[in-house]
Amino acid sequence: MKFTLSWLKDHLETEASLDEVVEALTMVGLEVEEVSDPSAPLKPFVVAKIVTADKHPNADKLKLLSVDAGKGPVQVVCGAPNARAGLKGVFALPGVVIPATGDVLEVGTIRGVESRGMMCSERELGLSDEHNGIIELPEDAPVGVSFADYRGGADPVIDISITPNRPDCLGVRGIARDLAARGLGKLKPDPLAPVPGTFPSPVPIALTFDGDDTPCPVFAGRVVRGLKNGPSPKWLQDRLKAIGLRPISALVDITNYITFDRGRPLHVYDADKLTGTIHARLGKSGESLLALDGKTYAVDDSMCVIADDAAVLGLGGVMGGETTGSTEATTSVFIESAFFDAGRTARTGRRLGLNSDARFRFERGIDPGFVVAGLELATRMVLDLCGGDASEVVVAGKEPLLNKVIDFPLSEVKRLSGLELPADTITGTLEKLGFSMSGTGNSRSVAVPSWRPDVHGKADLVEEVVRIVGLDQVKATALPRIASVSQKVLTPLQIRTRRAKRTLAARGLVEAVTWSFLAKPIAVLFGGGAPELELANPISADMSDMRPSLIPGLVAAVKRNADRGLADLALFEVGQVFAGDRPQDQSVAATAVREGSAGLAGAGRHWNGSAAAVSVYDAKADALALLDALGVDISRVQVVRSAPSWFHPGRSGSIQLGPQTVLAHFGELHPAVIEALDAEGPIVAAEVILDRIPVAKAKSGRSKPALALSAFMPVSRDFAFVVDDGVEVAKIVKAVQGADKKLIGGVDVFDIYKGEHVAAGQKSVAIAVTLIPSDRTLTDEDIEKVSKAIVAAVQKATGAALRG
Repeated sequence: MKFTLSWLKDHLETEASLDEVVEALTMVGLEVEEVSDPSAPLKPFVVAKIVTADKHPNADKLKLLSVDAGKGPVQVVCGAPNARAGLKGVFALPGVVIPATGDVLEVGTIRGVESRGMMCSERELGLSDEHNGIIELPEDAPVGVSFADYRGGADPVIDISITPNRPDCLGVRGIARDLAARGLGKLKPDPLAPVPGTFPSPVPIALTFDGDDTPCPVFAGRVVRGLKNGPSPKWLQDRLKAIGLRPISALVDITNYITFDRGRPLHVYDADKLTGTIHARLGKSGESLLALDGKTYAVDDSMCVIADDAAVLGLGGVMGGETTGSTEATTSVFIESAFFDAGRTARTGRRLGLNSDARFRFERGIDPGFVVAGLELATRMVLDLCGGDASEVVVAGKEPLLNKVIDFPLSEVKRLSGLELPADTITGTLEKLGFSMSGTGNSRSVAVPSWRPDVHGKADLVEEVVRIVGLDQVKATALPRIASVSQKVLTPLQIRTRRAKRTLAARGLVEAVTWSFLAKPIAVLFGGGAPELELANPISADMSDMRPSLIPGLVAAVKRNADRGLADLALFEVGQVFAGDRPQDQSVAATAVREGSAGLAGAGRHWNGSAAAVSVYDAKADALALLDALGVDISRVQVVRSAPSWFHPGRSGSIQLGPQTVLAHFGELHPAVIEALDAEGPIVAAEVILDRIPVAKAKSGRSKPALALSAFMPVSRDFAFVVDDGVEVAKIVKAVQGADKKLIGGVDVFDIYKGEHVAAGQKSVAIAVTLIPSDRTLTDEDIEKVSKAIVAAVQKATGAALRG
């Protein structure tokens, strides 16, 4: 939000200096981003007199001037038609930066004659588009004086950062109100006397919303006829230029001025171009609008539009149309002042990619009580600057005033902030901010003004008092010390989160942080997209839903890196995923994604041979390693073929702890999913839900050593089982592990065979079982007993037979 110091003083009666204003703005929470002096670029230019003006010896349209800038005559070549002896103008010496172009003026040779400076036009100085001749100054202009000092009117421009909860400060008067409450001056009266209408409005208006007028609760307007449109006065043009706006015409400049002066967007239509009644209504499929930016936009039924009986005239709260805009030939206008729903305005602008000063204010919440008053202010300015006669005001609907009243014990200020302030200071501060007070004693009933949609309760009122009195007045209070440094601070979930990050980073993956939002089609693809997970006010159309999985965001990060030449990526993220809008529907996932050849065996090309493409086994290894690091006994888990639909059905799986608790999913992403994400495979992923990991039971008594070594020689035995082709190898391994938990120390699968020596529909699975005795050397009888137990366990679990 930009404004000039003199503009601020239109509303604030103060003798404060610029530095005092800047400090006060910062103290009340309106952070000053920049203070600039628009006259600074003009400082190097000086007032000069043309002593002589002779014809250029080698050019008919050029003149050879002798210019006195206060330090003796200087030779200058000039092509301006009005250059003549005795004229006083603005002169630039070599080394000066020309504002319009940013070029540094140098000594030059033009048609064989040296030129040591330049007489300037208004366009070269950035003052206007006039360039038909050089600037002509009065005869009494002092030669050698800086043009910036001579011109005067240097008005510092202040640029402040406005937080989304302070729409009242998107107008200069709102800023002045805060400074007045701070004690920097007095807020000037704001007498907005109604302009009496001299004739009925020939343009009727209506709200057409089938009973639901929330898109536009109130719409007001009036006609002004017999006016003359033209350039706005210099003071108005200077203010608009200072904040970066281009003056267009008096009518347009008035609406832009009121937008920044009062935070009240308006629009002016050429009344002679309107047909019938003006409606505020929802758009219709097939309608379109040629907007003021020269582009045509398609309208749909989610958008609030302003339309007459012939066509759409504008997008409510966003932008008006070009066909009914005012021009120099306009003699009759219809002035619109309306209140548009913040959420719908934001969605319309976002869907169409349209930004405007009006949208910026409406989507943050403008003052609903200033609709008719804003129309009266605009009418008065139009009559003062353009003349004409005003019609009676026509209003459809009513201003949506909430009339919020808060019961406010004054003791809340001390309770919440620690500040002990007199009652008069508290009530006086709130009254200066526009709050109305009633009641006596320690409690007051506080009526919230219509321009403060951010104030809802007692704590908000305390915040208002504290920021105006000064946050620096609040004394720092040390937090209480904890009883013992050994006291646990992190929750089990926080501990798991840290351990998961360390584990995945140690496995060669790089941490990424992605958006918590997805486009709805992608969210649906990963099991989300429920209505309760759709954002009410998303920052963009492709971030409309809360994410049900971390995989899409990581794949998008992989794609962005791959598009920039970084292939074979391995990324991980630990963050929240959402299955619903209840607290129990939110969980923390640790997800790893590998792409290309970024498998466990390395990535990319190497002299010893290129790495293979990532596979389901890389993802499975990531998931199991992570579960092991988080304290899960991976010998007890089950690997099943029940991975979600976004995984490849034959190259994926889920890891369960019992039949109900699914701890993780892993596998290769489905080709259709990779295509929908606009990525290139192969891509594998492993996602572990940290909330589902059971809490380890507290151990009692003496704990056993972390590493227990046997003093006896281990024994290895091989087994080959013939089993149906559909039986999972993991079932065989699990059965073997359960045959004798004391002796069996390891089970490894070293061969899977299908061929002529095995019946059709079956396979041979060969495993190596390591027996580790703990108290004595194993005898042949011991080994034979365990072997029989292993065969029996496998036969019972899978129906397998020992291969002969």
